[in-house]
Amino acid sequence: MPKIETLVLATHNAGKVAEMTPALLSIAECVVSAATLGLPEPAETGHDFLSNARIKAHAACRASNLPALADDSGLCVAALNGAPGLYSAWWAGPQKNFLAAMMQVNTLLGKNTNRRASFVATLVLMWPDGREVVAEGRVDGDVVWPPRGAGGHGYDPLFVPEGDTRTFAEMTVTEKSQYSHRARALKALVDQLS
Repeated sequence: MPKIETLVLATHNAGKVAEMTPALLSIAECVVSAATLGLPEPAETGHDFLSNARIKAHAACRASNLPALADDSGLCVAALNGAPGLYSAWWAGPQKNFLAAMMQVNTLLGKNTNRRASFVATLVLMWPDGREVVAEGRVDGDVVWPPRGAGGHGYDPLFVPEGDTRTFAEMTVTEKSQYSHRARALKALVDQLS
C-alpha cells in the first residue's frame, strides 16, 4: 500500500502526538494533529474503546477530508472492576488533572494488595471513502504509589509494565515503546497495512 500523503492524528493530546508520530511516519508522509488543524473534539459517547475511537476518527476524517487515525485507550485496574477504563480521561476532569485522577485510583484501591492493571488501546484508521482499519494493543502490569517519573502523559507515572521496575513516566519514549499498549496497537495497524 502506498504511503498516506497527510494523516490526521485525531487528538488534542500533545503527549499522544509525540508518542505516536514516529511510528506513523512509516505509513504516512506527514502527520498532523486535530489540534493543529483546529478541529473540534467530538463527544465520546461510545460504550467501549472501539466505538469512541471510531467517533473520533470519523469526526476528524469528515472535518478534514483526509485519512484520520484515532485512538481510545485507558487504564483498567483489576481491583476496581476495570475502572477508570473507558473513563480514564474523564477522571482527570476538564483541566486534564491526571495527578487528581491518579490520587483517585490510589484512594479507591486503599490497602488492597491487588495492584494489577492493564493499559488498553484501540486504534481506528478511517479514509474519506469510509474504509477503516482497526487495531488493538494491551500491556499488563501494576499500579504503584506514589507516582514516579516526569515523562509520558496521563497515568504513566502510576504504571509499571510487566518485565520492568520503572513506570512508563520513568522511561524514554523509545524505552516505553518496547512495552506500550499504543505501540503494540500501532505495530498491529502497520502490519495490517503492509
